[in-house]
Amino acid sequence: MKIEFSDEQLVALYRTGGDEARKAIKEALGDEFSEKLPVTLRVQTFNDAERELGDDHPAVKAWRSLKYGYAVSDTDPETADIMAYATLRVITEALNEGWKPQFTEGERRWYAWYDFLTKEEVEKMSDEEKRECRVVGRAFNNAFANGGLVYSNANYVSTNSYADYGSRLAFKNEELAEYAAKQFGDIYADFCFIPKAACKNEKD
Repeated sequence: MKIEFSDEQLVALYRTGGDEARKAIKEALGDEFSEKLPVTLRVQTFNDAERELGDDHPAVKAWRSLKYGYAVSDTDPETADIMAYATLRVITEALNEGWKPQFTEGERRWYAWYDFLTKEEVEKMSDEEKRECRVVGRAFNNAFANGGLVYSNANYVSTNSYADYGSRLAFKNEELAEYAAKQFGDIYADFCFIPKAACKNEKD
């Protein structure tokens, strides 16, 4: 008797099943595996990414070494960025499915990208603008900011963005970078920013 599963059921079975169940699904789907279960459906949490790579993957071993071997905390403001980076490495490796940036001439790499908006600016946006979240930076004749993931500047009203500052947290295509930015935004925040409480000086 042949059992049919919907795409949603397959995703649920794959994400919640044990190693044997996941292996059986891969073998049953064969060449249709990536089509039926794209990586953006298989990797929706850090635990998904960890299982996707397996216990022997270097990124997983590094994460576990920090978390359990050196007891690096992801809640301590002084070390949260370290754990966030290790976590994002696992997620990035899983989403890239074996692809690694070579940093060769002509190679295109994609990164998670964020714009900073005030609460008031967001409240003034229409629902469509909130979904798109495309912002044009305006400033003096030339404004710029150097960051660990990308390089952004604004020249004479319009905004240009560049990926001049390389990172290991690169994706093989734009779709994966956008997915990671939205799905794992809280982890990127821990990696990029210092918590407000940690920035207070002694007088505060």
